[in-house]
Amino acid sequence: MLPPFEPHPLLRNGHLMTVASNFWPRSFALPPPEERLFLVAEESRILGHCHWQPGPRANSPALVIVHGLEGSSDSGYMRGIAEKAFALGFHAVRLNQRNCGGTERLTPTLYNSGLSGDYRAVLDDLIQRDGISKIFFAGYSMGGNLVLKMAGELSSSAPPALRGVAAVCPSLNLAACADALEKPENFFYQRHFVRKLLQRYAVKAALFPALYSSNGFGPIRTVRRFDDKITAPHFGFRDAQDYYEHSSAGNVVPAIRVPTLILTAQDDPLVPYAPFLSCGVPQNPAITFEAPAHGGHCGFLSSHPGPRRFWAENRILSFFQSLVS
Repeated sequence: MLPPFEPHPLLRNGHLMTVASNFWPRSFALPPPEERLFLVAEESRILGHCHWQPGPRANSPALVIVHGLEGSSDSGYMRGIAEKAFALGFHAVRLNQRNCGGTERLTPTLYNSGLSGDYRAVLDDLIQRDGISKIFFAGYSMGGNLVLKMAGELSSSAPPALRGVAAVCPSLNLAACADALEKPENFFYQRHFVRKLLQRYAVKAALFPALYSSNGFGPIRTVRRFDDKITAPHFGFRDAQDYYEHSSAGNVVPAIRVPTLILTAQDDPLVPYAPFLSCGVPQNPAITFEAPAHGGHCGFLSSHPGPRRFWAENRILSFFQSLVS
């Protein structure tokens, strides 16, 4: 088992850790991927960048990775864990959520934190088309909410091929995360997410003008207002709060039965710690829960150099390796 997280001595502040992890220089040694489209709903496909091990696909386990809000399959943490997984003998599948990574044309819909059915479709496809019998999912932030929601909804009916799930700083209480973004100290994160969401929505409106209005929302300066005016109505929710209540993985955490690892940091500025305790994460025997005092949001830059620097990636793969046999 990997030793407990030891934060970089200069990054014991949650904001510093969060920002540093996004800009830490990295290089990756992954083989060229195969691009694969997964049909996840009528008229909707998502793009996966797949790094297949040599030989029959059924002979190797697969790790499927889901990014966070406004990320993509090319995000550094996606490539980092894929590189490590591939070196350990896993197929590595880096997924783009709907509309992400330049895939807006592949679906007439937007994306949201409740579309866990997309990942059930990917799971089924890897089982049926590729014959893979050992499949693991890892999600970051919003992606963590999605893979936990999938595991909770499947509960004891999960196919045997789903061997394990991991989530890093999952936004399992969406309303609490929206509230956290509205704190003054999180202004720059909020502005970044809103700017990116509006840019993506503008592309969507240009591609599907009959489905998406380009105005009439009033000023949108928070993620909650974006969800209230745009996300919620397009998916049939009453408002942002209704969307958050129905899409938060915390609702189904007690039902998770597949072995699950949840990593979060108590100083995460974007994902509050209290909801992990109130929704029953520590009480579920299927869940291994680790919440060091430091780590920021999906940061976890350790005091050790080289490959050991990115602790969460190593911890996830250590957990999954223990489940392979």
